Amino acid sequence: MNNTKRWMVSCMIITALFILSSCGGPKLMTNVTMETSKGTVQIALYDKDAPRTAANFAALANKGFYDGLTFHRYEPGFVIQGGDPKGDGTGGSGTTIPLETSPKLLHEKGVIAMARSNDPDSASSQFYFTLAPAPFLDGKYAVFGKVTSGMDVVEKLRKGDKIISARVVG
Repeated sequence: MNNTKRWMVSCMIITALFILSSCGGPKLMTNVTMETSKGTVQIALYDKDAPRTAANFAALANKGFYDGLTFHRYEPGFVIQGGDPKGDGTGGSGTTIPLETSPKLLHEKGVIAMARSNDPDSASSQFYFTLAPAPFLDGKYAVFGKVTSGMDVVEKLRKGDKIISARVVG
């Protein structure tokens, strides 16, 4: 193969790799550290695929909204839910955001997603971590990140456990 052909093949391979890397699963960017009464959880937010929802969670975390709140719902093999200032599943931050879904954002084990009422555009501050895949929620609730470290901690969380702090770290 001559140099021109090698160069063309190299360019095609690089182009193909670039295209493949820009497709596929959700893109991660912002990282949040959540300190809980059971340990530390690292969360990567899907800034590109759920920008409004990720930004809402990051803003609440950075202003200390989640600090001291409890996890108010535990469903074994399904979810652990927190982020309610009332502690009973009826509270929020005072503002709501519209439902934001994507075929890329699936309810796999270890994702974080927004809880809401029956109104699809009622998400506010409550979130849940999935403890197992929950495909029946796909497209109905906004997945906006995933646990990158500390899934063992998430699996130990129960109703009444506390969020000590949650902050954006990068």
